Amino acid sequence: MQKIKKIMLLVIAIILSVGTGTIFVGCGNSNKIRLNEVTHSIFYAPLYVALNMGFFNEEGLTVELESATGSDASMTALISNSADIALIGPEQVVYAENIKDKPVIFGQLTQTDGSFIVGKEASESFNLTDLIGKTIIGGRSGGLPAMTLEYVIKEAGLTIGTGENQVNLRTDVAFNMIASEFITSGNEYCTLFEPNATNLQKAGNGYVLQSVAKYAGQLPYTCFVAKSSFLSDNKDKAESFLKAVKKGYEYLISNSYTLSAQALQPSFSGMTIEELEIAVEEYLSINAWSSDMILSQASFNRLIDVLNSASDENYSPNYVNLVNNSFAENIKA
Repeated sequence: MQKIKKIMLLVIAIILSVGTGTIFVGCGNSNKIRLNEVTHSIFYAPLYVALNMGFFNEEGLTVELESATGSDASMTALISNSADIALIGPEQVVYAENIKDKPVIFGQLTQTDGSFIVGKEASESFNLTDLIGKTIIGGRSGGLPAMTLEYVIKEAGLTIGTGENQVNLRTDVAFNMIASEFITSGNEYCTLFEPNATNLQKAGNGYVLQSVAKYAGQLPYTCFVAKSSFLSDNKDKAESFLKAVKKGYEYLISNSYTLSAQALQPSFSGMTIEELEIAVEEYLSINAWSSDMILSQASFNRLIDVLNSASDENYSPNYVNLVNNSFAENIKA
């Protein structure tokens, strides 16, 4: 599956290189940035706080936000010049490492898995061994949520399969279809991000049991990615973008859950302040957000371990070629 994704990305890049490719909205002197996010989740709270509190405006930027239905869709938007920056899983830059104008990570937003294990039955003492003999919906093959879940299951000494002493991990469900598949199927577990996890529990369709982060530890999970050419031509813009996001992070860690929830509500109008407070508290408790947005080589190497655990590809990308920390380094206090 990962090999197919790499081929598809290369085909898109080749097609684009044949065209004129002279129109790049958001480049040059424009202050506009077209941002494509992998999904809309409170997991990315610093970004939404920056948007809603006017921090991008303070940096002289106008951000147009569009949500996709998975990291592969967001990467396609980036490669096809439909977006200037993508907020995606860093595995996508590994898949696209051979593209000429390669996508590069220039800022890390989240530093652990932000999904939660949801079950059909409530449990006060959930353990990964509870998955034995059961089915858990992990998303789509090749996506970081599914691969991280596979990694933590294996690290716990469990085996994946359909036997009675194994964990049946489903990787055939599109990211945006996990909740509905969980509700309509007989599968006992799934993983969901906020606000989907809370909304599903609120509707009486399941129970939030545990964060995947408890088992995954630190891992570069969602990063800001742009083409090499965009970063070369828009250094000040990229740096200002990260400054605004960092202001959003600092707001979250220095204010009450209530104030943070109020700052987020324009982006999540379907949720109450109380529900947003709970989500913010949950993500702060697992240290979800990177304080400096710098992606270390050690963290990158752990990502590669996760990818190789779920694939026969044996990835060994060059960290220096795919990660540019200079923008994040420049805004360190």
